[in-house]
Amino acid sequence: MTEATPVQQRKPLTTAQGVTIQPVHTGKQLAQFIDFPHDLYKDDPYYVPELHIAQRDLLTPGKHPFHKHSTLQLFLAWRDNKIVGRIAAILNKNHNEFNKANDGFFGFFDSINDEGVAASLFQAAEQWLKEKGTRTMIGPVNFSTNETCGLLVDGFDSPPVAMMTYNKPYYLDLIDRQGLQKKVDLYAYKITEDAFNDKALKMMNLLKQRLSQRGVTIRNINMKDFKAEAERIREVYNAAWDKNMGFVPMTREEFDYTAKDLKLIADPDFIQLAELNGKLIGISICVPDINQILIKIKRGRLFPTGLIKLLTGRKKINSLRVMVLGVLEEYRKMGIEACFYGSIMEKGLAKGMKWAEASWVLEGNEMMNRAVEHINGKVYKTYRIYEKAI
Repeated sequence: MTEATPVQQRKPLTTAQGVTIQPVHTGKQLAQFIDFPHDLYKDDPYYVPELHIAQRDLLTPGKHPFHKHSTLQLFLAWRDNKIVGRIAAILNKNHNEFNKANDGFFGFFDSINDEGVAASLFQAAEQWLKEKGTRTMIGPVNFSTNETCGLLVDGFDSPPVAMMTYNKPYYLDLIDRQGLQKKVDLYAYKITEDAFNDKALKMMNLLKQRLSQRGVTIRNINMKDFKAEAERIREVYNAAWDKNMGFVPMTREEFDYTAKDLKLIADPDFIQLAELNGKLIGISICVPDINQILIKIKRGRLFPTGLIKLLTGRKKINSLRVMVLGVLEEYRKMGIEACFYGSIMEKGLAKGMKWAEASWVLEGNEMMNRAVEHINGKVYKTYRIYEKAI
């Protein structure tokens, strides 16, 4: 299920805290790894279970393209014959190549509120990463900033939206006590329906007219030519985000894998492309908040009733996540981003959406933070990525 290791490394390790750390190597252990959060959060009204089949494929070599260039090791923590925590140690070789770094990552961290359990898990992850020659441990990141990442540190009073993380407040103490320091915060903005008014509509239309005079047009994605559109989007995505902290370009296979999943829930009215004389220069990707359905699917199982909930619940979704919004560097400050946001709100209101989340935005990305604040977006959740020299 994870990278092959010598026999001695496969043996469980009992720590001084009375915790047994077990490397995950079998299908049964992988299922236990995926299911542990369901038990930990069973009484939490804001917890959204991940779909079991999606998590299984994500973590299985041969299923997800990440495993073609990189590797990881999953660990389970046991005490008194009961699973009490989990963690993944991740070596993302593409990240290190692109960023000329020597970083390791941790992800998929969950634990009971016990410092001994957390310490045992992080010791196991650190040791594995040290053996791989890395000098820094960064996380939580699952597997890169292109997937889910960040620890929720503020905004525990509502469920996460699609493809965002959630955790209990006590995780902050557990991680702080392991010597990890803040690397960067990520903001999630809430934009409500009252943020869009006649003034905003007039401004958007004026900007579109000015852009049109300069040869820039904005259109919806062509779902009939999805494969070709996705490849063009990938090229802009990898170019527009290449200077962001910790960014790693997505391989064609990784992007296709993600695009295939997004296509299942996508509404073409919320995937917009900005073109200059036919050249793609900006993208905006919003997805319906599928978590409003997933929160009702017990333990992330589609059968026997989960699939029915998934198929019938989409019409009741009343919010969006603005997941990707960016423009190639040389075409920024033209007003394209503002037109994207304005169009999202206009179409969202027409389709009965009550609010949207724009996430995530790096705390140091002044241009994007100003753009969201300009349309009355308010930071309502904050996520954090940590780091530690090892």
